[in-house]
Order: sequence, then structure tokens, then C-alpha cells
Amino acid sequence: MTNIFSADFKTKKELKTSAGAPIADVAKRISADVDGVLIKKGNEFAQEITDLFISDFEKPGDKMSHVSTFIVIDDTIYMTYYANTKEPSEDPKNQTARLVWAPVDDIDNKTYFDLQTTGDTVGDKTIDMVYDTILMRKDENTLYVMWTARTEENYYRFYCPFDVRRKSFGEIGVNRFKVGDIVNDLSASGIRSALAENDLPIKKTYSDIGIMQKQSYRLENGVNYCYSGLYSGDFTCIIKSCDLITWEYVSQPDFINDSKWENATYVLGDKVYYFVRQQDTNQCGFLTAYNLLTDTWDKPVEIEDCQSRGDFILYRGALFLFHAPIDREHIGIIKINLEDLSKSEVILQAKMHTSCFYPFIQYYNDNELAMSYTVARKHIRLARFTLSKYIG
Repeated sequence: MTNIFSADFKTKKELKTSAGAPIADVAKRISADVDGVLIKKGNEFAQEITDLFISDFEKPGDKMSHVSTFIVIDDTIYMTYYANTKEPSEDPKNQTARLVWAPVDDIDNKTYFDLQTTGDTVGDKTIDMVYDTILMRKDENTLYVMWTARTEENYYRFYCPFDVRRKSFGEIGVNRFKVGDIVNDLSASGIRSALAENDLPIKKTYSDIGIMQKQSYRLENGVNYCYSGLYSGDFTCIIKSCDLITWEYVSQPDFINDSKWENATYVLGDKVYYFVRQQDTNQCGFLTAYNLLTDTWDKPVEIEDCQSRGDFILYRGALFLFHAPIDREHIGIIKINLEDLSKSEVILQAKMHTSCFYPFIQYYNDNELAMSYTVARKHIRLARFTLSKYIG
């Protein structure tokens, strides 16, 4: 494999940093203390998830598995996650980025493919850590499997195309990060260099870097852009891409906040809706929206949360947020008021029958929804549900 890495732009500017702190001014706080009607709906939702179980997707012999993304194409389910095949912990020094696929009607007939494992070489570099693994759909016939890995003390985002017709992979590449006229590798150092050169601040970064897997699109000057969230430690921002390879910086919240790790995004019209967890000492995540035309952020709404990852889904013309209001054995669903975030409302709160880490919501093959999630970091589980039953 030829060298796929490039040198960062050598900026002469000092990197501006910004501190995190609890939000001083919020529009509303949405409580996890909900009434009995919403608990009853939640009980029904939890039972439906149990009843409509589809399959577990971890590989026999895996000691740990986490962070799922799935898509159904032509009656085949594709699932990504990362796994530890050596010992039962979430330790990037022992992890593997994996894609699994299986026919909907023959779900036990799974094909497993490991894209990268700690110790592999890419170009002239040796990988010493592997982390968050997602997939995105590039076009009718192509998926991109995308993951984080570290080499030479620097985290990178990698991608690999997968042809769904031939069931074959292309070459591994490095994602790119664009800010203004600067384009670097999408790496921890590349992010810092590009932001510094453009006089943009960055909050404290540490450990790995991530891209959120939910795809939403906006047509801009004839170009269709996919929007997503980028994060590393306390730093979170909106990004967009027209090819899923080069990701352009869009904006980051302009108010002081306590953000940390995964930031869910969804673009509708001229607004990007945004939910992110906060520091472990905070009782709430926050919901806000960025106006692409006016370059302004809405006053945030605090949502009581156990500081886990949330996910948006657009369903029958309405936008919903799935999150963990109490702990990772609970799911809350909030209907987003697109015009006034403070009027967003909880539609149910469910005590699940198992742990339910990092739910990811996507359409199944019947125009209804399914949810993939991690059970105790041991199972990558997929189950169907009918959201319309709970929103009437």
C-alpha cells in the first residue's frame, strides 16, 4: 500500500483554547421525572424491543463489543462495531474494526470481516489503537466503513469503501479535515493545525476522535452535503461532506457549555439540530440548533441525561431524539419542536429489559424503524419497533 498520510499544514498561529463550564442561560430544562402515562408507553416500548428481537451481531469468541451502526440494503443487513477479541474490556490496544452482513431472511448466515486490528500496518505506519467504527452509505452500491485508529501517538479517521453488489472492499484511506482553505488529514493534530490557522478556538481534546454515524443532507449550490458531528474529548462541532472523505468544519456552539464526546446532529432546512452529552458531574445534556443562514445558535435546552450518546431520527415528518435519561438501562424519546426547542416534549421513558448502550435508530425494510444497541458491551443487538404506536 502506498503512503496514504499527508503532513499537516504548518501554521505559525497559536491555537486558541476555550474552557468548558455549566451553561449559564438555558431556555428550559426537560426533566427525567415524567408522569405515569409516559412510563406506561415506555414499558410497552421496552416489551416491543424484546418481542421484535432480530439478532445479535457480535462474533462468537468476542470478549467485548461496542458502538453499532447498521443499514438495510436490498434485504441485507450491514452492521459495524469494534470488538475486543483478547480480553473483556473496552481497551483500544486490543480492538478490531469490523463489518458484518447477513440476509434479512437468513439472519444466522453472517459474514464477518475485520478491517483493522491493533498491530496492523497501514502505509508505513503501525496501528497501536483501534476505536469507534461506523458505516455510511456513499451511493446506491457503496458503503464506507469508517473508524478511528492511532499510530505514532496521533489518532486518525480511516475509511474503506465496500461494494454491496460484489461484497468486496477497496483500499483503506485517511479522511480529510477542511477549515477555510486548509485541508489536513482528519487527525488529532490535523484538527488543531487547521483550527489554529483559521483563528478558531478548540476545547480540551483527549483520547480518540469521532464522527457521528447519522446521515442527514442539505443541497447547497447544487451540491448535496452530508452533515454530521465531530468530537474529541470536550471539543464538539458540526461538519459536512459531499463525498464522505473530506469533512468541512461548519461551526461549534458559541456559548460556554460542558460538552464531552458524542454530539448528535440532524440538518433540516436551514438548521442543524444538535444534542450532546456533558461532563459526568453535570445532570444534563443539551439540545440546541445552528442556523446556517444567520450563523447563530439557539438558546440551549437542558435535558436530564446520564451522559451517554443520543441519536436523532426523522420519522413521518417529525424529528425525534433518543437518549439515556437516567442510566444506560433507560431510553427516553423526545419529540423536537423545530420552531421552539423549549417546547420539545418527552413522548415516553422506558426502563429497558437489558442494558441499552448507545442506541442507533435507522429504517428497516418495511418503512418502520429498528434500533441497534450494545448490551453490557457483550452483544451488538438489533430489534425492530413501531414508533407510530407511541406518538398518536
